[in-house]
Formats: sequence, structure tokens, C-alpha cells
Amino acid sequence: MIRVQGISLKYGDRTLFDGIDFILKPSDRVGLVGRNGAGKSTLLKILVGRIRPDAGRVEMSGNQTLGYLEQELQCEGDRTVMEEALSAFAERQVLQKELEAVEAEMARRNDFESEAYHKLLSRFSDLNDRLHLLEEGSSEGKAERVLRGLGFQREELQRPLRTFSGGWQMRVVLAKLLLSQPDFLLLDEPTNHLDIESIIWLEQFLKNYPGGVLVISHDKRFLDELTNRTLEIELGKIYDYKAPYSKYLQLRKERREKMEAAYRNQQRIIEEKERLIKRFMAKATKTKMAQSMQKQLDKMERIELEAEDNSSMRLRFPFSGRSARIVLAARQLSKAYGNLRVLSKVDFELERGQKIAFVGQNGQGKTTLAKILVGALPPSEGEVLRGEQVQLAYYAQNQAEMLDSRLSILETMEAASPANMRPRLRGILGAFLFSGDDVDKKVSVLSGGERARLALALLVLRPCNVLVLDEPTNHLDIKAKEVLKEALQHFEGSVIVVSHDRDFLSGLTDHTLEFRDKKLHLYLGDVNYFLEKRQLEDMREVAFRQMEKSAAAADVPKAKKALSHEERKKLQRQVQKAERRIEELEKQMATFEEAMTQPDFYQRPDAEEQLKSYADCKKQMDQALEAWEKAQMKWEEANGEAT
Repeated sequence: MIRVQGISLKYGDRTLFDGIDFILKPSDRVGLVGRNGAGKSTLLKILVGRIRPDAGRVEMSGNQTLGYLEQELQCEGDRTVMEEALSAFAERQVLQKELEAVEAEMARRNDFESEAYHKLLSRFSDLNDRLHLLEEGSSEGKAERVLRGLGFQREELQRPLRTFSGGWQMRVVLAKLLLSQPDFLLLDEPTNHLDIESIIWLEQFLKNYPGGVLVISHDKRFLDELTNRTLEIELGKIYDYKAPYSKYLQLRKERREKMEAAYRNQQRIIEEKERLIKRFMAKATKTKMAQSMQKQLDKMERIELEAEDNSSMRLRFPFSGRSARIVLAARQLSKAYGNLRVLSKVDFELERGQKIAFVGQNGQGKTTLAKILVGALPPSEGEVLRGEQVQLAYYAQNQAEMLDSRLSILETMEAASPANMRPRLRGILGAFLFSGDDVDKKVSVLSGGERARLALALLVLRPCNVLVLDEPTNHLDIKAKEVLKEALQHFEGSVIVVSHDRDFLSGLTDHTLEFRDKKLHLYLGDVNYFLEKRQLEDMREVAFRQMEKSAAAADVPKAKKALSHEERKKLQRQVQKAERRIEELEKQMATFEEAMTQPDFYQRPDAEEQLKSYADCKKQMDQALEAWEKAQMKWEEANGEAT
């Protein structure tokens, strides 16, 4: 359990936290929400000890471990992807050495009733529990499952990590965190660098995670699928809702309405009492009554109506007018980077007024095609055609990072603005929540969300009739994403949007283009239609099955022969035997664990022997699980052959 008590923090005149309190339990799946700059990332850093608050404290029970994923991180060195992931199990070796030292110390001592010996027993139990958690299954097998779930292909696992982009390196960091299995996961925007398939996989993984999860995310669908509780930071306060994000919005609205009604009702009562006091004080015979009423009024607990942050950016893309029917087209287009072919002889057309989403696993060519269509990248083969009267605006995937950090917000706008728009720049910036002296801030000090808003503000400086947006929701909070989505829905021109945000894409586009195996696959509907049509609750698992079937089909004629009926029966018996053994050991362990919870357990003369038997039982469980896993894999292979 993590207990946060009275945390306060100020930066200059700005109060970030004003005496906040909350508790995190091991079973919690918590979404931490709030506007950009509200202090969400800062709160995680306080929990892990990176930042010291001005007041208050964070308390944790026992020897609990925290795993923290921050927004920006770079990996260095020459280790491969697999080697880096396997470093998550280094803790196992450290714990094993400590366990051996504790066992040796327990064997040497005979002061069984002392407090020091009881602490040794407690540490022995904690170490055993932690090792048991880390040793379930083989390290490499677990690492490969997690890495592939996060989007890596099997052949990529032996590539040096430094050869991958920052986004892919972040996936390895996330994989290490998941593999190390801390008691609490603190995740700051874990879906930022993930595609839809990996996000769905991560949802399922975290749903079944044995510890607690506290996640910051601007992905509404991800929060709804994963969380059962929402903590909202607003204007220095924290509000706790026992509900996922969408339900929290309803509860928040209801709470606000009730508070406003109670406030108005109390104000009426106060006004009436003050009127009577004033009237009675004017009469000598009523003075005592007036004084009594004043005392009642002074003792009344006043309802304070909390301030609410209702600010939101205003966005409208100026439309430049009608274009040709075919806006953009690609004919027999291919693109390769050295020996890596990303697109192979694809055809594509974007019609006037059409809105289309590019989806698919990272590395399949979505950004590549977007860049080729806008002229930012040449094709290896084929051609791109642009219709007449096309006025195109392009938002690159790293648009916010490409801003000149030496310039101020206003200077950035001035450098990109046509002369006729310059008088309107402050007004435009105000619509994007940059008002007053904010416009003089340097780009270098802006948060990710502020940079994203500034990059979007640059898009409205010139009218257009085609928008090509590559990951435009990165770093935007949920309110800002809703504003952007509404602006795109009302835009009269054509739209191409590359995004992995299912909620953002839902209802936004009329076509969905999936990038898969160097080809384009068109679906006549939005992202929900696409997911339903493909029948993908876990798209990554489908890809795995297809790859495994292909590999099996290629291998069967060369090396494998179908198992006989007797061999298949023998395999089935092995699986069943292993499962029965696991059930027996689980019952034995449950008996030990129940005994260990008794208050007088550590005073018993056989306590040490019982603990050693419990540790031996755990080792047998590990062996039984390994035997079951091997038998189960063989059984699944046999079933695959049969089908």
C-alpha cells in the first residue's frame, strides 16, 4: 500500500499541490488525469523520490518495489534488444544472494525469540515471495513474449538497441519494467510510442498484472479498458472517483451540480439570516435574538465552490475552397530504405472531402506514404499525382519537436506567418491558450502539450483544402484532442490522419487504410468498423498465429511427421499429470501460508523447519510449472498438426 499524506508543492507563485491525500492499494488500476501542466508527471516523480515536496510525505508498507516509466528516456550501449530486456532479471541474482545470506544467518543463530530473529524470518519470507514471482517461467521465453507483444519481430531481438529509434527504445524500457514485476507500476504515457495492436496487448497484460498500476494517459479508450479508479488533479487539489474515465466524467459532472446546488441553497440561507440580524439589531427587544442568530451564522460550516478549469483551445482550419475530385494519388508506388522494402507497388487515391485513417503496426509504412504524398520524401518507384487547386497543410509526426527552441512563441508564429495574418497572431495564440505574457516564452521551456498546441496553431495561418496529419494527438490532453477531432469533423476539405488513438479515430473518418505486408488494405468505415471487420480483439496475437502457421507449414514437409494416436494420448496424459501435481502443490503452499499468517507462528519451535519446507515446496512448484509448460507446448504443437 502507498499512502500519500498532505503533499504540497509550489513553484514560485504557482501552487501545484495543496495538501493532497490519497491511498493506492495493490489491486488498484488507477488513471491519473488532469490538464497539461496540472502536475501529473511531477506527482509520479514525488512517489518515486525524484522530487521532494515542500510538505507532506509518501509512506509505503513493507519492502514494496516501484517501477517507473517516464516520458522521455534514451538507452545507450551495444546490448541487443533481448540482452537489454533480460537485464530486468538481474534483481533475481541479487535476491538469491541475499536469500542465501539470510538462510546462513538463520542457521547460525539460536535466539529464536528475539526481535532480530523475527526480522530475519520476515525477510526470508519476503525474499522467497519475490523470487517465486520472478522465477515463473523461463526468462528468455517471458522476455520474448513481452517484446513481441510490444511490436518487435523475432528477428529484431538480436539487433543492437542503438540501431532503433527513441520510440522503439522506449518499448524496450517498458518491456524491462513489465518483466521486473514491481509491486506498483507507475506509467507516464505508456501508449505514446505504441501502435493500436501493441496498445491492445498492453491493456490485456496490465489487466492481469499481479501488482498495482497507476497510469497517466491521454488515451481515453485505454483508460476505460484498463482502469477501475480515476484520480483527477485540478488547480492544486486531487479528486478520487471509483470509476474508469468515461464514468468519472459523469460522476464529476454530478458532483459539480450537487455542489453548486448546495452552495446556492446555503447562500440563500445566509442572506436571509443576515437580513433578519440586521432588522433585529435595530430593535432593542430583539438584540439578544439577533446576537444568537449571528453566533449560529458564525458557526455555520461554509460550502466553498471549488474553482474549475474550463479553459480549452479553440480550433478551426480555414478552408481554401474546392479542389479537383482526385486530390492526391499514388500509382505503383514503392519505397525501400536500403535492403528494407516498406511499400511495394501500391496504388492510392484521396478524393475531395474524403477523410481517411492510416492504421497498422509501426514500421509498415504509414508515415512513409504520408511523407511521399506531401513531397517530403521521394518514392523509390512509381509516381505521386496532385490534383488542381490543391492547397495542402502537413503536420509531421515530430512537428512539435522541430520547432526552433531559440525563438519565443510569438516569434515562431511571426516567422511562419504571411503578412496579412500578422495583426491576428496574438488572437490566434489566445485561441490556443497562449495569452498575455505567455507569448514571450521561449519554445525551449514549453511542455510537450504546449509545443503540440503551438505546432497546431501554425497550421491555421494559411487556408488549405487538404490536411495530412501524422500523429497529431501526441502530447495533447483529452480536452485538446476532443477540440482537434471536432475541428477535423467540421473541416470541409480532405483529411489523411495517421493515429493509434482509437477514441480519436472513432467516428472521425469514413475510410480506414491498413498497412500490412508492404500493401494497403482499404476498409469502408472508421476504426471501429475496421477492428470489427478484422475480428481483432488482440491484433498482435493474430499476427503471431499467422507467422507461426506459415513457419509450421514450411517445416512440416522437411522434418515433421504427424504424431500417432498413442503418442498424442501420451502427451495428453503428461499435461494432465503436471496439472494434478500443480494442484497438489498449490494446496500444500496454501496450508503453509495460512499457518504463517497466525500471530504465534514465529514463536513455534518448528517455525524454521516449516519455512524451509515452504521454500522447498516453492521449488517443487517451479519444477512442476516448467514440466507443465513443456508438455503443454508439445500438446499444442500436436493439435496444430492435427488441424
